[in-house]
Amino acid sequence: MSSEKTAPAEPLQYDEGYGTQIGVGPHPEPWPQDDRLDPELLAHGDRRNVVDEYRYWRREAIVADLDTRRHDFHVAVENWGHDFNIGSVVRTANAFLAKEIHIVGQRRWNRRGAMVTDRYQHVRHHPDTADLTAWAAAEELPIIGIDNLPGSVPLETTELPRRCVLLFGQEGPGLTEEARRHASLVCSIAQFGSTRSINAGAAAAIAMHAWIGRHARIEGPPAR
Repeated sequence: MSSEKTAPAEPLQYDEGYGTQIGVGPHPEPWPQDDRLDPELLAHGDRRNVVDEYRYWRREAIVADLDTRRHDFHVAVENWGHDFNIGSVVRTANAFLAKEIHIVGQRRWNRRGAMVTDRYQHVRHHPDTADLTAWAAAEELPIIGIDNLPGSVPLETTELPRRCVLLFGQEGPGLTEEARRHASLVCSIAQFGSTRSINAGAAAAIAMHAWIGRHARIEGPPAR
């Protein structure tokens, strides 16, 4: 496999409105000799929701590359009512490179907000919280619930374990009673306004970024 960087075609014009094309067009010939690249994308262009580093790469090659540097936290989401926020949580988990994503409850979940980022993640299904708990125990991973509940501890002053499962409930009801019982710890997010709660997808992003701030290796300005 060649280690030579791919020289992408000229980027397509990007419009902040929805429904517009992003990415790059067909790659100029001769094409680079690299088995990570997809001939179909080279021929027709790559307009997927991926960073420029992965333009023209096969999906399997992208996943394999991400697997070499995934972080040590997992993300679990309760899915009892087909919550549309799950897609947003999955997209954020991809952005912060979670080890795996766990869907607890219904197997089918609302993928719209994920923007196809689930294709580049490992997604595992658990029929109920007990199954998630058994899996986490076998992997020696503490489950950290995220919810503003009586007895919860502030996320802002809590040292999150490097290896853990961050468990999120659904919009509205939050974590189920069973999830609360199985969690090793429940962390709350500090709020200062009048609203009773913040959006579940936003809460998940805050919690994942808290893990990143404590454990991720940050080198220089973001290149991705």
